[in-house]
Amino acid sequence: ITRGLNRSSLIMDGTTSRALVAPAPPSYEEATAGTSAPCYSDVEMLTEFTWDDCNIRRVFIRKVYTILLIQLLVTLAIVALFTFCDPVKDYIQTNPGWYWASYAVFFVTYLTLSCCSTPRRQFPWNLILLAIFTLSLSYMTGMLSSFYNTKSVVMCLGITVTVCLLVTVFSFQTKFDVTSYQGVLFVFCTVMFISGLMMAVVLPFQYVPWLDAIYAALGAILFTMFLAFDTQLLMGNKRYTISPEEYVFATLNIYIDIIYIFSFFLQIFGTKRD
Repeated sequence: ITRGLNRSSLIMDGTTSRALVAPAPPSYEEATAGTSAPCYSDVEMLTEFTWDDCNIRRVFIRKVYTILLIQLLVTLAIVALFTFCDPVKDYIQTNPGWYWASYAVFFVTYLTLSCCSTPRRQFPWNLILLAIFTLSLSYMTGMLSSFYNTKSVVMCLGITVTVCLLVTVFSFQTKFDVTSYQGVLFVFCTVMFISGLMMAVVLPFQYVPWLDAIYAALGAILFTMFLAFDTQLLMGNKRYTISPEEYVFATLNIYIDIIYIFSFFLQIFGTKRD
């Protein structure tokens, strides 16, 4: 009986001791099993994404503006070629079919990059589609510039560069949150779209210079506001931000804003060739 009591007490003591001992910590493989991979993979940043990390924000912004700089240099080269080279200028003006072909390519690639997240995020197809989009829009911009005087094109380029730099610096320095005014931009854009349809019907019958100038001025203001809006989406410290996986989409938006600002300035200040 004494031995049985001693054995039962030992069993109870062992159970109590096992209950008091903390379980062993899991291994690294057990702890990371079933967790998702980091949503941002870059050689400079290998941790989970958070906008609180300034390094991630700098990498994202640097990637966007690097691609944007390449796009603008390509567009500037094509515009200069179509403006200063007379044989090329005469060829593209006498063959408008290439313009409509580039417009079709521009429209298809823009819809693909804007509406389909898979090709927009999948490397290298996202950069290939972005390159095709850049070439098509650059051709359209170059052909538009070929109908204007060379000095007018250079002047509008300078105005566009100045405005874009000022808007970019303003967007990074100001505390005013442009991203919270999406409704205003949507209403403004809708009014411009309806006005553009009406002008497309009216102007072919009778050209009104002052009406065309007012529409171009409002268009320049609208896309300047869009440039500030898209720039602040990159910063990460406003009401709305953009994911770092969407660097192609961010570059696409800012590039379109700059091209449209240049086109509207060319429409306002440009002097057409005789």
